[in-house]
Amino acid sequence: MHEVAARAGVSIKTVSNVVNGYPYIRDSTREKVELAIAELGYQLNVTARNLRRGRTGLVGLAVPELSLPYFAELADSVIRAAEARGLTVLIEQTGAVRERELEVLRGQRRQFTDGLIYSPLALGPDDVGELEGIDYPMVLLGERIFGGPADHVTMRNVEAAKAATQHLIDQGRRRIAVVGAHAGESVGSAALRVQGYVAALEENGLPYDPALVGEAGLWHRATGAETMARLLDADLGIDAVFGLNDALALGALHTLHLRRVEVPGEIAVIGFDDIDEAAYAAPTLSTVNPGREQIAATAVDLLVDRIDGAQDDRPFRQVVADFSIVARESTIGDAAHV
Repeated sequence: MHEVAARAGVSIKTVSNVVNGYPYIRDSTREKVELAIAELGYQLNVTARNLRRGRTGLVGLAVPELSLPYFAELADSVIRAAEARGLTVLIEQTGAVRERELEVLRGQRRQFTDGLIYSPLALGPDDVGELEGIDYPMVLLGERIFGGPADHVTMRNVEAAKAATQHLIDQGRRRIAVVGAHAGESVGSAALRVQGYVAALEENGLPYDPALVGEAGLWHRATGAETMARLLDADLGIDAVFGLNDALALGALHTLHLRRVEVPGEIAVIGFDDIDEAAYAAPTLSTVNPGREQIAATAVDLLVDRIDGAQDDRPFRQVVADFSIVARESTIGDAAHV
């Protein structure tokens, strides 16, 4: 900076103001400094500047599984949103294991990050206390913990699942199966999406048949395929399937293809998440877009706000993303091209 100042004929303070984007500098002065920077090949030492501010420029993102397309695409969205704010993302995978989710909260990596975007899957409502005493900025994602001491970004699971089921009903479907339920679950994505499914049936005067609710463990293609096979073997007269995520729905499509069941002629299929692969399935997969880009951008914005004023006493905020139904060939056939 001494060299840049000498080359431009200005003070070191003026050089500092230019590189830090101070607005009240004459254009001619700014041009001289920028020319000197270019001629000398000066580069801002971001690490040193962050250290002076007590920051690292790194933020954490903890997700259950990157092998699940939704979380992989969410991570991509978070990375792009963070880069736009000058931040680098350190990704941690918990495997939906309780001990690893707790380690993420209090492990040594937190010393190297300015904040954390945290998507737990093993923790639940009874674990709100585990978040108490967290002394760094954090934003919660997902549906496992509500009302915790952190900003929270989530999706409209009940409303979106109800809309997905309604879409199938609007296509004339009456025996709608679910793939991906979790027995005994009262919180979390599975429970909320089944709740939306049941609400749509009730509003349309359709009976709820528990035999049509297929349970699955992890929400992978393999479990979707296995659950679909069990439902078909039970000969329940199914004419539509709601996969509680796209991976499950893609697995169900695979089984239907193997069994030579026409989609959507005999059985229509809809998923949830609108992952990239859904648009390239055969047939293309109808799904719910839960607002992933909005979730990522909002989480980063909330985290940056807390980092910039980490000691303030503002109340924690909850933001619920918007959703939309993406109708494709698996529910409306060739009409998807119209």
